[in-house]
Amino acid sequence: MQLNKQKGFTLIELLVVMAILSILFALVLVAVNPVRQTQQANNLKRRGDINTIVNAVNQYAADNEGQLPTGITTSLKLIGTTLSACDATTCAGEFPQPACVDLDGSVAPQYVASIPYDPVTGNSSNTRYGIKKSGTNNRITVKSCDPDLGETISVVQ
Repeated sequence: MQLNKQKGFTLIELLVVMAILSILFALVLVAVNPVRQTQQANNLKRRGDINTIVNAVNQYAADNEGQLPTGITTSLKLIGTTLSACDATTCAGEFPQPACVDLDGSVAPQYVASIPYDPVTGNSSNTRYGIKKSGTNNRITVKSCDPDLGETISVVQ
């Protein structure tokens, strides 16, 4: 009498392996979290952009006897090239009326090749970065309007 031995896996064995693989995949996905990684990378770019703007404005002021570029006031203004690009936009609700300050021509391209803009929401006519000067001295603050992860990204110099 011959025994008929079939080779292969049963349905239950296959389902158990698939369940284990699904759990492992879910654990790896949670550990890597690509959305959070992207948000952290965007915030890192925002910090670099803000430092670039601050350094360019400071270089401009150093070359112009401490005078800041025209348009930088004690109220927060968006950095952009056209007023229409700033209409009805705010920077975390910090300024009462939409307003832009154009740094092209004064800061760019002499002190920085081009004015950087937010990696997600900005463009060359509305960078989504705000700038203002102190009321008591020429210290400037540059701020990101749209940081991710609930962070506040700004530099005072």
